[in-house]
Amino acid sequence: MNRALTNFPGELHLIVFDFDGVFTDNKVHVSASGEETVVCDRRDGLGIRMLKEKDIPMFILSLETNPVVAVRANKLGLGAVTGCEDKLGVLRTYSDKNGIDLSKTIYMGNDLNDLDAMRAVGFSVCPSDSHEEVKKVASVVLRSRGGDGAVRELSEMILRAGCRAVQRKDVNSERTR
Repeated sequence: MNRALTNFPGELHLIVFDFDGVFTDNKVHVSASGEETVVCDRRDGLGIRMLKEKDIPMFILSLETNPVVAVRANKLGLGAVTGCEDKLGVLRTYSDKNGIDLSKTIYMGNDLNDLDAMRAVGFSVCPSDSHEEVKKVASVVLRSRGGDGAVRELSEMILRAGCRAVQRKDVNSERTR
């Protein structure tokens, strides 16, 4: 299904991003010593900054425990929950605790472990190279691939749609665990 973002409620409580396959191309480079590295698109960083200027609360929710997630989240000024096996459970607990309406939440994911969270929110988005089942659930399938400006594309859509942020708490300061 592909709904225009203009159909999203004007009041936005939260944006949640998966990391791998959203901020990255879902590939990992492994050195001989076992160190993992990924590539992120700087356009996405500017997109995050544009949303932060509008006080839109955001954080990263990742299955991976790779320290790269925490480093990138910190650089972007975003909170991150890593090593998350139950994304929907964490999202519901967080939302209940902070008065966040999931129907006014955007979730951006790319793979099967994102499906439950994507189904629970008011608006779900995925990069163009996402798993086929994710594309079927997504409110919008972006033109951009993960790690190739997908976050920036979503950021621009949100700003064009004129979504208003409703702050419940400073979610951007949520600590990586």
